[in-house]
Amino acid sequence: MIHRPLLLGMAFLAAPSLAQSMPGMDMKGMVMPAPPKAPAHHRKTPPAKPAAKAAPHHAMSHDHGDMTMPMGHDMPEPPAAHDMTAMDGVAMTGTSLPAGNAPAPSMPMDHYADRFYAPADMERSRRQMMREDGGGLHHQLLFNIAEIQAQQGHEGYRWDADGFVGGDINRLWIKSEGEGRFHDGVDHAEVQALYGRAIGPYYNLQLGVRQDIRPSPSRTYAALSIEGLAPYRFETEAALFVSTRGDVLGRIEALYDQRITQRLVLQPRVELNLSAQDVPQGRYGAGLVDAELGLRLRYEIRREFAPYVGVSWERKAGKSADYARADGDRISSASFVAGVRGWF
Repeated sequence: MIHRPLLLGMAFLAAPSLAQSMPGMDMKGMVMPAPPKAPAHHRKTPPAKPAAKAAPHHAMSHDHGDMTMPMGHDMPEPPAAHDMTAMDGVAMTGTSLPAGNAPAPSMPMDHYADRFYAPADMERSRRQMMREDGGGLHHQLLFNIAEIQAQQGHEGYRWDADGFVGGDINRLWIKSEGEGRFHDGVDHAEVQALYGRAIGPYYNLQLGVRQDIRPSPSRTYAALSIEGLAPYRFETEAALFVSTRGDVLGRIEALYDQRITQRLVLQPRVELNLSAQDVPQGRYGAGLVDAELGLRLRYEIRREFAPYVGVSWERKAGKSADYARADGDRISSASFVAGVRGWF
């Protein structure tokens, strides 16, 4: 007869081997639930034999651990060809992709805020923003030259002013320039009324009428000009004038503001007047009529108000010089100038 303690000891020693042989029992003798069976397409399959050459792309499978999953079974769609490009085995997306030639998306024409607020209120708000940040009505009157010219016994004066009113694209321009001598009156004076339209970020095209008040007889011209800011901040203007009698004139102007300090500015300036034919009544000949070179140094007490001093040299050329000699006038002159540059 076997004692009970001996039976218990033999059972304890045999438990590990029984647990390993029975899939549903752990080492402590407790019954464990059997693992669920995997679906047919997830069951483990023997590894495929190495192929002599690479299989076609459509026959390739994705390996997950020790399982082989055929293409098209419970797998997400791969990214489109234009969204992902492989480089050195790493997927490239977004801004890493090379530049393409696809058309840009169309501009949205609605306003997102209109979905939450009254459209009429938002429209008033947008109009107010345009008035503050652009698209409003602007105006300015600029006296670039308003000076007294001191010569040897021929003291005189000169002005060159322009003003505009309008928006960012379309404007009405008024221009005037002239000169004269004290005790002799005005030698030359003209006024222009022009419609101006911006043709780029830096240039305006202007079309209108020029009226010469002096000398007599007065002339009326159709005027066409282009003015704006050239590279390196040169202010330029080229104008063409055709009179009612068929006279064709031209004018080229350029100036540059060289800042020495924040208030002290040196301005060189050049103006050339040209004619396509001889005009005896106006006392100028074909080609270059006259040229003016100036150098003015101004001090900006404020941006809107700047007194200046400088020098100016003028000379007539060609047939125009011959007319001046015949009339007893000088063909060249140099002046010391003092004036004010201001705008409102």
